[in-house]
Amino acid sequence: MGALIAGILLWSVVHLVKSVAPGLRSAIRGKIGEGPHQGLVALLIISSIALMIYGWRTAQYEFVYDPPSWGRHLNMLLMVFAIFLFGAAQGKSQVKQFIRHPMLTGMLVWAGGHLLANGDSRSLVLFGGLGLWALISIFTVSRNEGPWIKPTETVTLGREILSFAIALVLYAILFGMHRFYTGIALAGPNATG
Repeated sequence: MGALIAGILLWSVVHLVKSVAPGLRSAIRGKIGEGPHQGLVALLIISSIALMIYGWRTAQYEFVYDPPSWGRHLNMLLMVFAIFLFGAAQGKSQVKQFIRHPMLTGMLVWAGGHLLANGDSRSLVLFGGLGLWALISIFTVSRNEGPWIKPTETVTLGREILSFAIALVLYAILFGMHRFYTGIALAGPNATG
């Protein structure tokens, strides 16, 4: 469980430095330069993901709570919307007229959905930890940005439907690969959470 917690903390600290301690970020960038700073951030993020995957796969399963019977199915539906929100954050989207931080909101949907489907200790640590990070980030980034100014440029409904179709394809790929990066099959005879 130590590696899982370390990965979540590293991920959170690296991402929160920009919104919580922008002066520290600028100082580091000033000392080592823009390129090395970006490389260091990328290395730390990759390391945090590796720690989370390793920590997840090696952590002992311990029961914490009994998730609702419908939680697993709702989670599968919510993941489509989480992926769609991640994509909406990357460019123009009508979603940005309604959601200020689509990627962080997508992370909250991802975390909340998985907490509805899983009631073990490692799930609580991983999804609860990253959900908490996303919630803190929404508040700190919004505080730093000031009042919400909605984007003036959006996309057509057809383009938004295409984005949703792409999210469905990505969902299918991630669904099929889930057992390889988590050790948990979502379909078939060994399907769980």
